Amino acid sequence: MLSKQLLLLGLALLPAQAGWACDICGCFMGITPYDNQSSFSLMHRYRIFNGYQYLGQNPQFFPAGARPVVPQPLNGTDAGYTHAHKGDPTDFEAFRVVELRGKYFLSQRLELNAFVPFAMNTSQINGRQINLSGLGDVTGFAGYHLIRNIETAGVQNRLIVGGGMKLPTGSFMRQKADGSRYPTLTQPGTGTTDGFLYANYIGSYHNVGLSLNTSYRRGAANRFGEGLAPGSTAFANLFYRVALGQDWQVYPSAQLFYEKNKGELFEGRLTGEHAVNNALLGPGLDVYYKNLLLNTSVQLPVYTATTDHPASAGRIVVAVGYSFKQTNYLFK
Repeated sequence: MLSKQLLLLGLALLPAQAGWACDICGCFMGITPYDNQSSFSLMHRYRIFNGYQYLGQNPQFFPAGARPVVPQPLNGTDAGYTHAHKGDPTDFEAFRVVELRGKYFLSQRLELNAFVPFAMNTSQINGRQINLSGLGDVTGFAGYHLIRNIETAGVQNRLIVGGGMKLPTGSFMRQKADGSRYPTLTQPGTGTTDGFLYANYIGSYHNVGLSLNTSYRRGAANRFGEGLAPGSTAFANLFYRVALGQDWQVYPSAQLFYEKNKGELFEGRLTGEHAVNNALLGPGLDVYYKNLLLNTSVQLPVYTATTDHPASAGRIVVAVGYSFKQTNYLFK
């Protein structure tokens, strides 16, 4: 009966239409064994695109010069850099984020979240490289625990629905020496205000569990008429709980991330640039010691639609955090 319920919920939470998945500022939902615990965490995400599929080039997870943790330098441009894809096998686009995340429960069913990112973006085209880093677009959202069934004969069910906004706090005006702006997606910020809705389901039976997340995003154009097409993403996480004494919990998992988007908009029209249709799959390992947590995952491409831009080559996510033993709430 439980497996049937999980299947139906999984189908219901899958995105209804194609859209944009902004991985630079997107959502990563780790496994959350602590129910109704306010928390803060620091996350690092590395996302890489390289290799032209239509030329038979295979993507590399760590192409030469990518530097997965921190670019060198943080900000700088090689002389002669031009954003023109001509099939050079050394081309890549790397997006890194160090993000401070906070969660606070106003009541047992209502949570507030805030993400403050520091973006570090690299684009290497035709042997020339650009690095742009700085404060990214801050995100704030609220979630309501519509279903909250905890430890009922070994079964747990949680359904969280909510929404929020991404604010244009990051710089999108970085310029070259000649006064022209750098490409939009290499900028730390977008200059757009975006709204989104999401749903997150977590269900488990004894030590086996499944987490499903989907979100829909829609945004306005920035002052230059640039924007991103509306879109949605889906994330699935199949995990197993291993209890090591009273203080330690370990959660190995298999994680699937799917994204499909129509790319950039200019003055309300699709440009055909940076359209994405791919699926990533890989292992995860979450470790909890008392109120401390470590979330890790690696995802590699299992499907990538052909594009004339560098292909998706995968991502790594690492986060450390602390959960409070919250017993009091502002609202009942």
